Amino acid sequence: MVSIHHILKEFWGYDSFRPLQEDIISHVLEGKDALTLLPTGGGKSLCFQVPALAQEGICIVVSPLIALMKDQVENLKKRGVLAAAIYTGMSRRAIVQTLKNVAYGPYKFLYVSPERLETGLFQEFLPAMNVNLIAIDEAHCISQWGHDFRPAYRRIAALREELPDVPVLALTASATVEVQQDIIEQLQLREAATFRQSFLRPNLSYSVIEAESRLAKIVEILGKVPGTAVVYAKSRRRTVEIADLLRMHGHSAEHYHAGLPGEERARRQQDWIDNKTRIIVCTNAFGMGIDKPDVRIVLHADVPDSLESYYQEAGRAGRDGQRSYAVLLCTPQDIRDLEALHEQRYPSFEEIKTVYGALVNYLQIPSYTGEDQSYAFHYDAFVRNFGLDSFRALYALKALEGEGWFDYNEKSFAPSTVSFQTNKRGLNEFLEGYPDLEPLLTTLLRTYAGVFDVPVFVSELQVAQLMKADVAEVVAGLKRAASFGVIDYTPQNEDPKLIFRRHRVNVDDFRMNTAPYERRREAFRKRVGAMTGYTKTAECRSTYINRYFGEADATACGICDRCITRKKEPMDAAVFEKIRVRVEAALTAGDRSADSLLAALGDVASAQLWTVLDFLVAEGKLRVDGGGALRYG
Repeated sequence: MVSIHHILKEFWGYDSFRPLQEDIISHVLEGKDALTLLPTGGGKSLCFQVPALAQEGICIVVSPLIALMKDQVENLKKRGVLAAAIYTGMSRRAIVQTLKNVAYGPYKFLYVSPERLETGLFQEFLPAMNVNLIAIDEAHCISQWGHDFRPAYRRIAALREELPDVPVLALTASATVEVQQDIIEQLQLREAATFRQSFLRPNLSYSVIEAESRLAKIVEILGKVPGTAVVYAKSRRRTVEIADLLRMHGHSAEHYHAGLPGEERARRQQDWIDNKTRIIVCTNAFGMGIDKPDVRIVLHADVPDSLESYYQEAGRAGRDGQRSYAVLLCTPQDIRDLEALHEQRYPSFEEIKTVYGALVNYLQIPSYTGEDQSYAFHYDAFVRNFGLDSFRALYALKALEGEGWFDYNEKSFAPSTVSFQTNKRGLNEFLEGYPDLEPLLTTLLRTYAGVFDVPVFVSELQVAQLMKADVAEVVAGLKRAASFGVIDYTPQNEDPKLIFRRHRVNVDDFRMNTAPYERRREAFRKRVGAMTGYTKTAECRSTYINRYFGEADATACGICDRCITRKKEPMDAAVFEKIRVRVEAALTAGDRSADSLLAALGDVASAQLWTVLDFLVAEGKLRVDGGGALRYG
């Protein structure tokens, strides 16, 4: 077995591992399962990439996003590591070629979406693969208690049954104690060790600002905080509006959302990474897999619907350890809207049934057919044709997906792929007859390593720039070469795919198990409650987040807006002592939350109360449990 430190130095150029990485890698190399919780930017991918490279065989990586797979595959290839990916949207021929290369070639990583695990092709080639590790990225997606539940993740357990002796490493950046336990149960992790890094970000200052004039406040804040910035907004329209306003005020800003063409998204992302653009204004389609250490501020123009999402997105600031800022803008109306959201996100059974009937009619699926069939699905046209409420219909579809009726992801962008279908001699003979295609095919060979062996992601824009040609000319040339059979070309696809997993039933016969649905609804309500609680809390913002994720012994950060307010308002010693006596008396009578204690004390200001509570925690006389209850003594 190759030394893991040698691998780290050879492929990544690092002399030492980050905290917990070496422990996780050593545990996996002993053939043991593990659940790993590392914060955004904590180096999760190395935890499976290094052990996979240290031993014979291939690592199967289950990942939820095609863009994330693409980035990791390309990064590994740049380091000289053979890696491939299969996902919904690839042609059958491309999938077969990829699986053949992975099963019988020197490949070290196969990235696969969870939907592909049960397909016949994958099952056919799996026995030929020498699998040394199964890595489950974004593992919280398997839990119905989690903030990003993906029903397709439940199929991973079947992969575990096929490979019972292969260790499984589950990775996530954010999971509550309840979600952690569910991950372990759903993935059937055996005697799993849990490796958990603290959720504390000591260099990140959290703030919540109530701002009626939100756009003006965004301009003001970004004018005061220098450096690279990310602004998150909930709608595509809003990203455009904010970016336009920032440019009007002299800022370097671009908007980014899933509705932009794939090439344009890639360009804007790269310009931001290269510091050609200072501010990216985006929806949550942006950020997965991007490791940019020098982000100084992440600003949320809208309130996310879960603390998990907020923590992950805010955590993209300050990965270099320098002081950075996470700012959340909100209004009282935002909080009221968020508190009412679970009613909209979880429509009634009758609404779900109506949407099911509309869907099977829209797709023209005959009764008792459709199982394992894939359909191009244009959501806007669907709701328009049937006069449905766009928001409620979307969540009715998510409920149907949760029940296992189909797999659907409205963000299913698949980049273009090319692979050569001939050898070099055959290519030379072809080019003698079609010399006009030589510049294009030669550029492909020079630019994309491995294109003779396996389908590789290509950028028509990049090829056009290298050739000093138009993108349309490149696309036409690729299609022409494919028509001769010299290459296999799958153009990028941004059409969402809907794959039915059951036969269609008549609408009158439609049934669903409402118990799991109601459990997910209640879990969502609790997550929303935690998020709104974050905006209202008088305690240290960082402490609030850490307690939510199960760190009961978290202490005040000293740099969030709440901590700074308390520092600016020093208390008279006599006032402090009076409040301390009242607090101790109230808590001796029984545990209670900080909010209920504040209400009980009546005339004590929030900042004063938290100054006393922080003191009692530091003295060891008070602790805050995972549910937020204050326990004295």
